[in-house]
Order: sequence, then C-alpha cells, then structure tokens
Amino acid sequence: MTDFASTITKVVVLGGGYAGAVAANRLRVRSDIDITLVNPRPDFVERMRLHQFVAGTHEATTDYDALLGEGVHLVVDSAVRIDTAARTVELASGRALDYDYVIYAIGSTAAVPASVPGAAEYAYPIAELEHAQRLRDALAEIPAQAPVVVVGGGLTGIETAAELVERGRTVTLVCGETLAPSFSTSTRRSVRKWLVRNGVDVRESARVNEVLPDAVVLADGSVLPGAITIWTAGFGVPDLAARSGLRTDALGRLLTDETLTSVDDDRIVAAGDAVAPSGRPLRMSCYAAQPLGAQAADNVMARIDGAEPAVLDVAFAACTVGLGSRSGAMQFSRRNDMPVNFHLGGRTAALIKERAGLAGPIATIRKEARKPGSIPSFKGLGRRKDLPKAGVATVAQP
Repeated sequence: MTDFASTITKVVVLGGGYAGAVAANRLRVRSDIDITLVNPRPDFVERMRLHQFVAGTHEATTDYDALLGEGVHLVVDSAVRIDTAARTVELASGRALDYDYVIYAIGSTAAVPASVPGAAEYAYPIAELEHAQRLRDALAEIPAQAPVVVVGGGLTGIETAAELVERGRTVTLVCGETLAPSFSTSTRRSVRKWLVRNGVDVRESARVNEVLPDAVVLADGSVLPGAITIWTAGFGVPDLAARSGLRTDALGRLLTDETLTSVDDDRIVAAGDAVAPSGRPLRMSCYAAQPLGAQAADNVMARIDGAEPAVLDVAFAACTVGLGSRSGAMQFSRRNDMPVNFHLGGRTAALIKERAGLAGPIATIRKEARKPGSIPSFKGLGRRKDLPKAGVATVAQP
C-alpha cells in the first residue's frame, strides 16, 4: 500500500504580495500539495495604496484570513537562504522548511542611492509598509504648509505628490529627467497640467545631488527647502537569490527561463518583481505580478505531473496613474508595454484606477481563494516570442 504522506508535494511560496498570494491560492486546485506561504508580516500590504496611507486617505493592510484559502499555511518570518542541495528554506527565526518546490515571489523594495549624500540619512522611502508608517508619522509632526519635496518623476512619485497636494500640502516634485517617462508625450503633458494646476511645483529636468535635513541641493547648485524629502526614484530587490548561490541579473532579480524556472534549479519557479525571465524582466507592477503568480503555480503543478511547463506569454495593454481622489491618466500601450498616443483622463481614469488598479488585485486574490484556478490565462498576446534563450553572459554572479 502506498503511504499517502509520500504522495504529498511540499511547496513553499516565498513572499505574500500580489504574486505570492495568487500563487498560494491557485495551488489549492490540487489536494496533494502542502502549501506554506512565508511572509515577514502578518498582514497583506496593499503596496499600491501606500501613498494614500501616507496621506491619511486610505488604509493599506488586509488580514490574510480574508485573502488566503483553507489549507494555505502562513508562516510569519523571513527567508534568509535557500539551500538547494538540502531542499530547505532557512528562516530568520532559525527554523528551516523542507520543500519539493519553491515559488520565489519576494517582490521589490526601495532603492535609496548611497551615491547621493544624505539620501539614506534624511530621505523617506515609501516602498514598504514600515517606510510608509515612518513617513506618515513624520508628516503628522510638521505644519500643513511646510514644504515637502518628492524625488522621482515616475508613477509612485506622481501619485504621492498628487495625494499630498490634494490634502493641502506644499509639494515640489523633482523628476530627475522626464515626468512619467513610461507615458507618451500627450499623456505626460496631461499629467503635468493637472499637477501644476493643483499646486505642485514640477521640476522636470532637475536632479538631486544632496539631501539635507531640511532641504535638497540640486545639480545646478540651487537649494529647495523641504521639511521632509520623500524618495520614490527607483526600486531594488532583496538579495535572497544571490545569498542562495542562484544566478541573478544586475539588479539581483532571479534569472529564469521563459517558463519562470530558475536557470540553476528546476525546483525553483519565480514570479513578480524579483524575476528576470531570459534576463529581460517585465515592468515591476501588480499588472504583471498577478498573472506571473498564477503561471508560476501552474508551472509547478505541471512539473509535479512531469509535464512541460508553459512558456511566459503576458502582454501589457495599459497603465493608469492616480491623480488624487478625483482624477487620473490611463495610458494605453502596445503589447510590449510601449505607449501609444492615446489616453483617458479625469474622473474616468480615476474610477478605473480605483476599481481595476487598486481594488481589483485584492478581488483577484479573493477570487482565487474562493475558487482556485479561476483567474483566466490570456495566451497568444505576444511575450517577445523571438527572445533568445538566457545566457550566462547576461547575469551577475553572486
């Protein structure tokens, strides 16, 4: 007689964000998988709402009890190393988890550059819950009219500046080079018009050379007063892959093939911001994270069955930025994420942003919890089918 325990496959999902939560719930399609989700916090962080949390307009956490389906075991801890030889995940608490497969979905974090004097000491990142809590507390301690400098002209910087100015704050947005560089010229113009009209001082070509306790020094030597400086320029990823002896790209994202499988170990499948398929990652976004989480789970289940895992086939269609509570801009794009000269704005874009971009991902996770495998897979949309296979020359060695 076959021992039932021997037929159980242990899958450890590292990271309980948008990709990891979808993957963990989707694995429940099968009753022969033991699912453990490792996350450093006891609650799910709605990362895309952190700018709203900072401004005091929305909360940004949800209880995992409301998101994870029955049978997903949540371990509140942090992975410090994957021992691929022993097939264990070593945790910060000293505990080790055995696995048959790992879904690597540890996400991304802020990247405050050490090359900018004072940035690490005085600037406030916003990419994680703890960052946002610290920033929210700091904002509560300064007068409403005190100047705030937001560094970074990407979508996070724009949304942060817009949310704060709508709450009556005095905001300067230092873009570095171009405002909303992933958008078309006409969409950038629309976003800039809203920001300026609502009181944001947009410094589109300005760069920060130094951060002081109460100001920033720009590359041209001018000084902008800032009771608080918020740093939104750039993201990094945790170095778990490198510490585990797995190959990565230059930023530290796990290098995989087009099935999201590590080029070093076919027991590790990745999803979300921390994966670089063929050394050419998708845009860091929830838009990409959730379908990647679903595919990572599907590909693990395919490998359990000895079947061929599916090749990544994800395409982009649009990207939406929120401009306070009543406006936004929805940039349409080609399937390769290149913007086209068409966008929606105003209240229509704001409504789409709230319902699809912010509330939608939580609904998606809950949908998978209620009915695993319910998220559709959109195939044939065109994920760079002419990509060459990943090569060692494209990666950074740990």
